[in-house]
Amino acid sequence: MKVLFFANTDWYLFNFRLGLASYLREQGIDVVMVSPPGPHVEKIIAAGFRHVPLTMDRRSLNPLREVAVILRLARIYKREQPDLLHHFTIKSVVHGSIAARLAGIDSVVNAIAGLGYVFSSNTLFARIIRPSVAFSIKKALGGRQTRVIFQNEADRHLLCSGHLVDKDRTRLIVGSGVDTERFRPPLRRDFSRIKVLLASRLLWDKGIGEYVEAARRMASAWPELEFLLAGDVDAGSPASISRPQLDQWRREGAVRVLGQVADMALLLKQVHVVVLPTVYGEGVPRILLEAAACGVPIIATDAPGCTEVVAHGVNGLLVPPKDVNALVRALTELLDAGKRLNMGVAGRAKVLEKFDEQIVFTQTFAVYRELSQV
Repeated sequence: MKVLFFANTDWYLFNFRLGLASYLREQGIDVVMVSPPGPHVEKIIAAGFRHVPLTMDRRSLNPLREVAVILRLARIYKREQPDLLHHFTIKSVVHGSIAARLAGIDSVVNAIAGLGYVFSSNTLFARIIRPSVAFSIKKALGGRQTRVIFQNEADRHLLCSGHLVDKDRTRLIVGSGVDTERFRPPLRRDFSRIKVLLASRLLWDKGIGEYVEAARRMASAWPELEFLLAGDVDAGSPASISRPQLDQWRREGAVRVLGQVADMALLLKQVHVVVLPTVYGEGVPRILLEAAACGVPIIATDAPGCTEVVAHGVNGLLVPPKDVNALVRALTELLDAGKRLNMGVAGRAKVLEKFDEQIVFTQTFAVYRELSQV
């Protein structure tokens, strides 16, 4: 059996789907990855997978360019002749589903890993393009041999209640899974300073502005706190933080800007609290799963995606969106080492029970088996 993965960045395929591809290879499935070219392609190839480049612009709204992308993708599908297609992220789901029809491929799995900027943002740009995106999703997600995987029930309810997808063709698989052997608590942590981490794509909608402001407010009263910011700007998103803004934060010094971190498992073994005050249309944020697996308590927004991972007062704290005061109060509460320890233990137990990547892999494979004789 041959399966093609398609996403709009090689970064996504390498960081979030390489584990699934490796699992499928163990089941005797040939996995080929399709995305725009980028710095992670070499790593994908080094892991033993073939990569097919596709030229596309994530930010483009030009209809002619988007039609050209779909036609190029359809040619790849016709040439490769996969038994099944697996698309990731909204734009890839829409483009890939249309290309699949043009190529005559019926078995398609569409993964909605959060509804993203278009559905979560209230900017004028997002509101203008939302109806056309919703229309495209409705047209793309049909077909008897199509399954749509959601990471949280709120996203599934929103698209089903809006008649964008037939609920009978949807499946709920919570998160993309985490390697609990790689992401595990350290034997001991350094408590000379309490390190707080926000790790994400650097989008305003991820709550990074609120995080920086909380760090400013706590700097003088709590000098033992160190605020870390990991990630890079995302030129493909209209919600991206600019490089000049990032440089200003570096100079200011309220947060230590780490840039893109290659080994997140190593970093999480060195921190004491993970924060994600996001209002972005999350599926289930991977960083929250990784933090919990490493026994790190979490402060996150009381919103879909985050609430799948964080039980308030058990393995972390939930705060209202865009509320810096609530974020400061939550951080102050987690200065208590005993609370952090208990929440970290509870988080690790929850991940082992519900979010280990092997659970997600077998659930995904079961969806494949619905569509194909494996």
